[in-house]
Amino acid sequence: MGFRQGRRLGICDSMSDMQRRQFLQTMAAAGVAPLGAQSRRRPNFVFILADDLGYGDLGCYGQSRIETPNLDRLAKSGIRYTQAYSGSTVCAPSRCCLMTGKHTGHATVRGNRKPEVGLLPGEPTVASLLQGAGYRTALFGKWGLGGPGVNSVPNDHGFDQFYGFLDQLHAHNSFTEHLWDNRHETFLTENWFNGRKTFVNDLFTQRALKFIGEQQAADPFLLYLSYTIPHANNERGRIEANGMDVPDLGIYKDKPWPEVERAFAASITRMDGQIGEVVKTLETRGLIDNTLIVFSSDNGPHQEGNHSAGFFESSGAVRGMKRDLYEGGIRVPTIANWRGRTAGGRVSDAPWAFWDVLPAFCAMAGVKAPAGIDGVDIGPTLLEGRSVARDHLYWEFHEGGFAQAVRQGDWKLVRQKPKFEVELFRVSDDPRELKNLAGQYPDVVKRMSALFKTARTENVNWPV
Repeated sequence: MGFRQGRRLGICDSMSDMQRRQFLQTMAAAGVAPLGAQSRRRPNFVFILADDLGYGDLGCYGQSRIETPNLDRLAKSGIRYTQAYSGSTVCAPSRCCLMTGKHTGHATVRGNRKPEVGLLPGEPTVASLLQGAGYRTALFGKWGLGGPGVNSVPNDHGFDQFYGFLDQLHAHNSFTEHLWDNRHETFLTENWFNGRKTFVNDLFTQRALKFIGEQQAADPFLLYLSYTIPHANNERGRIEANGMDVPDLGIYKDKPWPEVERAFAASITRMDGQIGEVVKTLETRGLIDNTLIVFSSDNGPHQEGNHSAGFFESSGAVRGMKRDLYEGGIRVPTIANWRGRTAGGRVSDAPWAFWDVLPAFCAMAGVKAPAGIDGVDIGPTLLEGRSVARDHLYWEFHEGGFAQAVRQGDWKLVRQKPKFEVELFRVSDDPRELKNLAGQYPDVVKRMSALFKTARTENVNWPV
């Protein structure tokens, strides 16, 4: 009997006794009470990732002009995080951290500018680990972690199904003429010659809905829905005033705003509506009560394609944007919702980052996380909003000059362009990072500066 067939006999059939005990202990530690047979069901995971969405771009984070009712409802019935961090301040390394459980001091992909660098052959990802434990896995949208030339397509790293962009530069065009369908290119002829008929994010949602519709209650799954909204089309923005790709301006068509800003808002509201469809399909299929939904953004807000990040105050209560290591570049809007399991309506200030997702999902699924990763199991954070013990969080950035940041407790130390001077902030009191306390606390600077060396390994592709 094949493993796929055997798995249908029972959700826990593929788990060893040790894995089953580990799963139940993890769920109990996270505050999930046993519910008879249901407690033995491994959860489904839906991770939805926006592209360049700022900390202040959602209604539940204080945005007053862009409508996001579906995400606001998820936050109201789930947990909204005020100190959740992306893997990096640009897309490719951020996604690498999410997939591998490693921060950018150890990640294989640490920047955008080398698309020929992908994940290593056999490098564990959250998808491959769950796939190996019997999960059905799918990625629809943007990959950004290599391609067929370096044997680093999603199907090489744990995804049963993939449809979308391999390269982040290609993903700038949401009316592209071609996409990848697993290992093969497929052509969108209706978009040829600037036809602009099919908006690819609509296709990603359609594939996600189809994937959910195919799932049975006994088959756990991982769905990674990786939108390209609200990223700008930088190429189009060089020749047109509106560099935002969107089919129409929707409810914002008559707003007295520049067209590019109406398009920016329309793209976010469109994505919000599609996320509402995903939630509705999970409900219709009877899967919602056993599915953890996590929504986030790959980095801070952009200022590209003639869009101004200041127009909607996209950075919200923090300073900085994409390509910064200030909070605005890496602190991202993040929501977790598992109906009946997460503490509804809670706002959590527990700090965590993308590299914590892999060990958390593995623990909930009863899967052993690999050694040598940087992430910690944030199950209690995702289910109850509680902080978990950790020493520090670390980021580095390789474009336009080497930059680093480390957070340890309430302290954050930053060294970034243009002067690369060390700046120390107490982010708990100063989230906008306006008061440099480096001169007042030299002992803290000395202690945390050591992490700039010890928290990273040298990599020939990403030299200092």
